[in-house]
Amino acid sequence: MYQDIAQKIIELKNADFELREKLIQNGKLSEGYNPEMEKLHNKNAKELEVIISQIGYPSIDKVGEEASQSAWIIIQHAIAQPDFMRKCAKELEKAVNENKADPINLAYLTDRIAVFEGKPQLYGTQFDWDENGEMSPNSFDDLTKVNERRKQIGFNTLEEQIKIMRKRVKDENQLRPIDFEKRKLEMEEWRKKTGWIK
Repeated sequence: MYQDIAQKIIELKNADFELREKLIQNGKLSEGYNPEMEKLHNKNAKELEVIISQIGYPSIDKVGEEASQSAWIIIQHAIAQPDFMRKCAKELEKAVNENKADPINLAYLTDRIAVFEGKPQLYGTQFDWDENGEMSPNSFDDLTKVNERRKQIGFNTLEEQIKIMRKRVKDENQLRPIDFEKRKLEMEEWRKKTGWIK
């Protein structure tokens, strides 16, 4: 067990959560990708990349459950680092196949990458505001197949998850975007700029 590394990973994740909480309190979480948040996510990704180059993927057997989960959160949040996220997805898949990481984490990461690449999700884990101002899953391939895949890894149905997500944004006082089309265009530009799409 890499105790020091485990502690470091947990600290990186805690800094992320603290900043998110601060943005929620200030009502700034819904206003696009906050620059302070992006800076922290990129810094965390760089630090985790160094750790992965030293010990490989921070799987449960190497760093324990909490730090492994924290590493996955850092990867999920490294949205301005497409190559890093894709590389981590491959490493995470290996760890899952060896029963050293949670398949649910792989489902989330696979879906997140698919959404940024403009492809349909397999598990329906990624949500965003739709044109009606509702929090809805990003595009997915087929509801029946999605629910089958979700069931295989212990998820609830997508219909149940939609209700949970809509309640969460309400509880966090997240506001739907004022101009949906403008936000869509900004997102498209950001995906091009960061290298998710050409």
